[in-house]
Amino acid sequence: MKKIARLPKHVAFIMDGNGRWAKKRGLPRLEGHRAGIASARKVVEHLGDYGIRYVTLYSFSTENWKRPREEVGGLLKILEESIGKQAAEFHEKGVQIRHLGHYHRLPRQLNKSIEEAVELTKNNSKMILNFAFNYGSRLEIVDAVRSIAAQGIPPEKIDEKLFSRHLYTAGQPDVDLVVRTGGDLRISNFLLWQSAYSEYYFTDVLWPDFNAEEMDKALASYNQRQRRFGKL
Repeated sequence: MKKIARLPKHVAFIMDGNGRWAKKRGLPRLEGHRAGIASARKVVEHLGDYGIRYVTLYSFSTENWKRPREEVGGLLKILEESIGKQAAEFHEKGVQIRHLGHYHRLPRQLNKSIEEAVELTKNNSKMILNFAFNYGSRLEIVDAVRSIAAQGIPPEKIDEKLFSRHLYTAGQPDVDLVVRTGGDLRISNFLLWQSAYSEYYFTDVLWPDFNAEEMDKALASYNQRQRRFGKL
């Protein structure tokens, strides 16, 4: 593990490239998703070794429902299995699991697995691991507006701090570093509010190949950035 002077508090991942990874190897796309889940666990553990407290994984977007039904069903089943297996491991490591997104449309057993993982780890404090699952940032912002309106808060009382308290990530720091694998250069409706001043790291490496060494490259790049937040 490298010594890095300035580390981010919150790292978020757009984990892209699972399907292409499988295709390059002549495997079904779902095998790419299995490999991607294994990669995610290793990367989270590596960040934990650095003492990074907040990690968010973009696991399934609200737009992913548009994919072929067979792939969506297989992916949801894989995620259900992995959450059940990994929750105990994360619990032993002091990781608190949180879910960002909507439960609707998800299979009942998957909902149950998510709820059990959240409940099991709710008192852990070494790391908060957010699974952005059936998540879309525009939907999150709309939900925040609905919550504020439902509470009858006067418009003049609404500011950025209050708005942040109504997001799924309430109480967590904004994202310092967003990592996107797979070569695309877009943010795909991910944490639009929380990443307003994030540093971005894009790599052509496909997510299943993204390992500790690649993570260190991203952290080293972040360490070289000058974060001015609009100031000189």
